[in-house]
Parts: sequence; C-alpha cells; structure tokens
Amino acid sequence: MSEWLREIFVYNPEEPMLFTRFSFWAFFGVLLLLYSLIYKKNAIRNVYLFAMSLFFYYKTGGYFFSLLIFSTIVDYTLGNLIYSNNLKWKKKIFVALSVIVNLGLLSYFKYAYFYTDIINRIFNTDLEVVNWLAVWSNSLTGTSFDISTIILPVGISFYTFQTISYTVDVYREKTKPVKNILDFGFYVSFFPQLVAGPIVRASEFVPQLYKKYQLSKHEFGLALFLILNGLIKKMLISDYLSINFVDRIFADPSAYSGFENLMAVYGYSLQIYCDFSGYTDIAIGVALLLGFRLPWNFNSPYKAANITDFWRRWHISLSSWLRDYLYIPLGGNRRGKIRTYINLMITMLLGGLWHGAAVRFIIWGGLHGIGLAIHKAWMQIFGKADHGKKTFWGHLVSVFFTFHLVTFAWIFFRARNMQIAGIMIKRMFNDFSGKMVPQMIQSYWILFALMLGGFIIHWLPKSFKDKYTNWFIHMPVWIKVLIAVFIVILLYQARSAEIQPFIYFQF
Repeated sequence: MSEWLREIFVYNPEEPMLFTRFSFWAFFGVLLLLYSLIYKKNAIRNVYLFAMSLFFYYKTGGYFFSLLIFSTIVDYTLGNLIYSNNLKWKKKIFVALSVIVNLGLLSYFKYAYFYTDIINRIFNTDLEVVNWLAVWSNSLTGTSFDISTIILPVGISFYTFQTISYTVDVYREKTKPVKNILDFGFYVSFFPQLVAGPIVRASEFVPQLYKKYQLSKHEFGLALFLILNGLIKKMLISDYLSINFVDRIFADPSAYSGFENLMAVYGYSLQIYCDFSGYTDIAIGVALLLGFRLPWNFNSPYKAANITDFWRRWHISLSSWLRDYLYIPLGGNRRGKIRTYINLMITMLLGGLWHGAAVRFIIWGGLHGIGLAIHKAWMQIFGKADHGKKTFWGHLVSVFFTFHLVTFAWIFFRARNMQIAGIMIKRMFNDFSGKMVPQMIQSYWILFALMLGGFIIHWLPKSFKDKYTNWFIHMPVWIKVLIAVFIVILLYQARSAEIQPFIYFQF
C-alpha cells in the first residue's frame, strides 16, 4: 500500500482525526460530495453516514470502534426486548443488564487502575492490570498489542451515557425502540458529537432520521458561523493560552509567583470553556450542514449568578443527564431536605468521578455538590428571589462570587495531582509578589490581553451577540466566504507547532 493511501485509511495514533486538522476537513469535504448525491434518500443517507461515522471513529480512536459496534448491538437488542415484553420484572432485568454492561465496560477501561490500586493498598496485594481486549486481539488476529496497558477509548464516556439513556427511556416509555439496527448504529455513532458530546438522547435525534433533509439559508449561515466561532475559540484562544502560559505553570507552580499562578487559574477557566464549547460549536455546525439538529451544550456559563444556574449553562447535556438518570432516581428533592442534600452530593461526586478516576476529580465534584446544597438551602430559607428585581450591583456580586467558586474548583480539575493543587493554592496566598505585578503584566501583556478579550466577549449581553451572529448570517455568501478564508489564514498563522487535542477527549 502506498504511503498516501496508508495515511488516508490507516489509523495513526500520533495524528488522530481532529476538527482542527486538515485531514478532518478533507474527510468532511469528500463526505459532503457524496452526500449531495444521496441526501434525499433517507435510508441510504443514514447507512452512508453510519459507515462514515465508523470510519471517523477508527481514524480518531483506532480499533476501539469494535467497542462502539458492541455497544450498538447490545443496546439495540435490549431496547427491543424491553419494549416487546409485557412483564415489568423482565423489563427491569433487561434495563439493568444494559446499565451493567455499559457501566462495566466504562469502569474497566476508565477505572481499572483506580480499583486495582485501592485493592492493592487495602489487602497488600500486588495485582496488575491486564488489557483483555489486547489479549483477545493478539490471540485471534495475531496482533501485538501491549497487554499490560489499558488505553481509554476516545468518547466512551459520552456514547456510554447516550446508550444507557436510550434503554432507560424505552423502559420509561418515553421513546420507542429503533427497529433498524443500522439506524440505531447511526444514532450512537454520529461523528460530529461522538467523541466529546453533546450527549444526545434518542427522543431528540431518532425522529430526525426519518425526516426529509432541510437546511434554510439562515441555518446554513448559522452553521458556518458556529464552525468558525468554534475554531477561533479552540485554536486562537484555548490552544494559545494552554501552550504559552497555563500548561507551563500547572506543570511546576512552585517556579512561579502567586500572581502568575492565579492568572493561570483564570486562564484555565477560559481555556477549558473555549476548548469544550468550541468543540460543541463545531459539532453543532457540522451536524446542521448535514441536516441534523443537536442540542445546545453551553449558554455563557460564567454569567451564572449561582452554582445551580452554572449547571444550567455548563455542559447542559451532561448536567441534564445526571439530573434525569441519577439525581431524580435517587429521590431528587422528594424525600426531605437532608435526603435532597445527600442526593445532590452523590450526584456531583459521581459526576466528578465520571471525569476521571482520581481524588482531585472527586474533590472537584464535591465542591460543586456543596455549592449546590448551600444554594438550595439558601433558597429554602429565604425563598426564591425574583432575579429580575436584583440590583445591578447585587447581580454583579453574585456572578463574581459564582465565577470564583467555579474557578477555584478548576484547580483540582486541572492539576496533575493533589500536590500540584496544594502548591498552587499556597503560592497564591503566601507568595503573591504584588510589587512585581506591573512588570509581569508588561511581560505577559499579549496573553493577558487575549484573556481579557475572551472574558469580555463571554460576558457581552446576549442581545449584542445575537446581533453580530445575525449580521454574519444575513450577509451575502461571497462575503461569508471571504471572512472564512481570512479566519482560516489567521488560524493557520496562529496555530501551535503541535495540534492540541480537545480537553474532553481524555474523558
């Protein structure tokens, strides 16, 4: 096989297919070319996009696409069994089996080292992790994968939650099962949102499989705007902050002043938002060009006036999933005040653990759980205040306080370990180096200007953002093209030496 064919069709772990690589846009261009010939025939369109989505996942995560196919077969079968059985106890067994299989796979790949370490510490054993998927592949196909290392499959946390929501919703009779396994496979594997969300529920997406393709001029303009906006967020803001400032300080916080550590934490708040919401913007835009509508996943989260409001704005598909499939089944707020606070803490602690098998993620989730519990207690004691009657300064103080609570929690989320988190916090309080601040601002002025500009844009009124979005949408196509070309050239000039993966790929 010639080198260029190998580059196109063979997975390269050093260069996975990302939205920020030329290879993705070449892939998408070819996809659109063939799509333009078949998009009116729903059945062929769905099979075609299913196949292209599997290819995309293979180019992004390698042979782990076999796990995606396994999950598809399991949950398609269980969904039909749940729906076709009249006995409730059988339905419960099938939905429990779906949860066990999906969470079992997720736990094995994501938490095997975590569990093994706990067992070894408690029982003073010397157990080692074994990659059974590699063992089976080596024995059956003659591959030579390392059996002592478990690699987390890209996007497994997202499509696992997606397939669990499907079987649970079939059980709850909120949606009917998908009768065609190829259509179900397409729902599970749809490539724009496959590896980092948003988590799409079957009731939102499956009905679109059977609708005619529609894309208005307004939606085309919006799709292009979202794609360009997402690329700017990721490549111009997030990656620049990461490489030139945030990563360096989080790698060795003791080498920097408290002020620099503080600015790195602010920088990470902006970086993770631009990175994750940038991915979502691109995903929604690409899906829209293909005629599919994905749910919004972010709504200016740092404008939140309380921690509850933050979780209505940040990673909306995950927060609503945790609410509907964990918090409410635990009892929600229906079993008294104490139980409500316990349910909130359990939900957020597990939400933290979902992000990673480490104490720092549990602390991150716990801080948010405490914040949610305190806010709920405040509302129960003082009643639901009409936010519209808050003074400007009162609202500003609420936003300021909420932003800093969220930003403080990001320290534990980002730090490599608890020692790094502790050093950063100590440096900020014990060695701020206030006299050196003007000199440091002068040294980092480009970075700080970028951060300031990013936060200002984030905090702009929604009405103003809607105006410039609509201005772009309604301008002539040739001007859109010129702007797109200009932005692509700008991003090419500003790109980092190495393409930075999206942060949520690791979850």
